[in-house]
Order: sequence, then structure tokens, then C-alpha cells
Amino acid sequence: MVKAIVGANWGDEGKGKITDMLSQEADIIVRFQGGSNAGHTIKNNYGKFALHMLPSGVFYNHTTSILGNGVALNIPYMFREINDIVSKGVPMPKILVSDRAQILMPYHILFDECEEERLAGKAFGSTKSGIAPFYSDKYAKIGFQVSELFGSKEDLMEKIDHVLDLKNVLYTNLYKVEPLDREEIYAKLMEYKELIAPYVADTFTILHNAVKEGKTILLEGQLGSLKDPDLGIYPMVTSSSPVAGFGAVGAGGIPPYEIKEIYTVVKAYSSAVGAGEFVSEIFGDEAEELRKRGGDKGEYGATTGRPRRVGWLDLVAARYGCQVQGATGVAMTVLDALGYLDEIPVCVGYELDGKQIDYFPTTTELKRCKPIFEKLPGWKCDIRGIKKFEDLPENARHYVEFAEKHLGVPVCMVSNGPAREDIMYR
Repeated sequence: MVKAIVGANWGDEGKGKITDMLSQEADIIVRFQGGSNAGHTIKNNYGKFALHMLPSGVFYNHTTSILGNGVALNIPYMFREINDIVSKGVPMPKILVSDRAQILMPYHILFDECEEERLAGKAFGSTKSGIAPFYSDKYAKIGFQVSELFGSKEDLMEKIDHVLDLKNVLYTNLYKVEPLDREEIYAKLMEYKELIAPYVADTFTILHNAVKEGKTILLEGQLGSLKDPDLGIYPMVTSSSPVAGFGAVGAGGIPPYEIKEIYTVVKAYSSAVGAGEFVSEIFGDEAEELRKRGGDKGEYGATTGRPRRVGWLDLVAARYGCQVQGATGVAMTVLDALGYLDEIPVCVGYELDGKQIDYFPTTTELKRCKPIFEKLPGWKCDIRGIKKFEDLPENARHYVEFAEKHLGVPVCMVSNGPAREDIMYR
């Protein structure tokens, strides 16, 4: 069976924990899009980890972790993470890299930094991980696929020359930096080839056969519905699709109809890193208090360390996010963070140009939307350590049930702490 774990909103929902937990019963875990630009924080018996490149199933001996053809393969970052987890006692994981994956190059990161600097006040809030330049190159057909490292030097040099003819016009004329050197690019690719060679595989065939054999496969998404380039808050979006349906493409070898379960993760409040529309956002002391209490040790980006923007649960956005993903079940996370509140505001609608709406509009209209809040009673106690949903305080149960009604999707898991075992099933 193929299952997807994806985000409903802006990312930062807690997908890593859910993937880590479900990996106990999985055979293969696949990252199908994105790169090192967003992290999944995981707390287990080995310690606390922030994974950016590796799938969240790397902590189990019985699993195979695959970086699919849809990822932005940051090879140095991949090895940094492998060395980090192994140094902390995690057994060496079994990792495979798709021979069809494309390589994120150092010049992608440089381009990202130069462009954000050029845009200044109009910047996109990039993590400067090279993601947009990487995907731009991929779709402009000037990226380097892993398989090309194992071809002839002549073919590779010819492609490098073609790429640099285009790149150096921008670097020297627009950004006023030194041009890229063909020999340096070739040497870097050969360095990457030596590192990655033991991990490269025909993962398309491996996954195709695994589906036929009835293996349990998890597709791990990065970010969330509202960061999708087509269906999100464009242009403040990511550069690859974090939607479960894209998992069939970004993993490779998996027919779309084989994705039977789609767990969409919804945080009990809202948070986001980077620019973009965020209707239920709060500010000042109110925001700082929620930020301080949220997550494991506060709401700070796993990749950037930046303070996350925070707000109350936005059920308009979350419902839309679940619809985008085709959610079959919702995992609600970080419910425990709200235990300090007497009342908890929840966004149940938007006011757009003086009219109330209950749908998620395009960014042009979203900019003019104001939140309509309904206040729910708080439970005023610490709920960490509770193992059964029925044992939660009545108001905590009501909060989940209220959200479930608005989402239109069953909430099948509720997380009440950062650890792997802090989960309740419904």
C-alpha cells in the first residue's frame, strides 16, 4: 500500500514526526520533491534531529529511504546529515538515490543569494538554498541529472559549456560577480559522482516492483498545500509541488491510483516561515507567547532558525489545503501548545470587501481578506502524556471535533507532544 504524508498549510505542520511514526510499519520511505530548503524536526530515542534532505524514515533498520527523481539533490547536505545521525548513534541507514534525480549545484545557491539581494524589499523570503534556480534550470533543461555523471566526459563538458554560456551572462552583467569556470564545474561534478555512486539506483523499477509486491511505501512531502506553485499563495510559493498527487511523479514508478491513504497534517494553530499571505496571523506579545510555547522548543525554522510567523488555526485555509491534497485523514499536531489559553480564537471565515466568504481565494483577493474568528473555551492544563483521546479534557476534545467538522475530513491522529510516542489515535 502507498500512503502519503503531506502538509495542509504553509509547511511546519509536523510531518516529520508523523512520517517517523508511520515508518515503523513501512518498507520504503520516499522524499518526492523539494530539497534542503525546509526541515522536518524529529524527536525519538536517539535524540532530536532536524532533517532537511534525508527522508524521515532513516531511523529504522528495516526501511529503505529513497530520494526520488523529483527532489533537488543537495549532495553535500545529504552526506552532512548522514554523518550527523550516525555520529549520534543511529545505525547507518539504507539510502538510495534515483538515477533520474537532478543535482543542486553551488551556483544555484549563489544565484539565489544574488537574486534575493537584488530584489531587496521585494524579496520572496527565500531560504537561499538554491531551490528556485535549481527548478528553473530543470525545466529549462539545463540541469544535471545524476545519470549524466556516469556518461562520457565529452558529453558532460559539452553540456557544461552550454550551461555556462547562459549562466555567465547573468552572473557578469546582472549580478556583477565572477563568471563560472568550466573546469571547476566539471571537477565539482566528479567530486559529487564519487560521493554518490554507492547510492545511485534505478529507483523507478525498485518502486514499481515494490508496489506489485504489496510493500508499504510512504511518500513524504515537504512544506504544504499553500506553498504549491499552482494552488498556493502564488508567487510566495515553493518551486516544486508538495501535493500528494505529485508524489507519483516525484517518486517515480508509482501509479497515481496506488496512493490509497493521504494523511494531511494540520497544526492546532498556524505558523509559517517566509513571506506571503497569512490571514489569521497575530503579532506582538500575543504572537511571541504562542511562538515561545509552540513546537518542541519554540516556533523557529528547522532550516533557517528564523522566528516563524504564527497565528490562530485557520480552518478556511486548512480545509482548502485538505481538498488540494485529497486528504483521507488528518493528523492534528501540537495541540498541547494551546493549554495556556482561557479562550482560543479559531478562524472560521474571511471577510472580503465587506462580504463573508468560506472559501480560499486567489492571492489577489486573499490580500484583502480579514479573519472572522470564533472563540472556543480553553482547557487550561498540560495534556502531554495523555495516551487516549477520550482522556483529554472535554474542551480539548471539543476543539478537535470542531476543527474536524469544518475540515470535512476525519481527524484520525492527534499529537500532544514532540516525542514519537506522543500520539493519540481516533
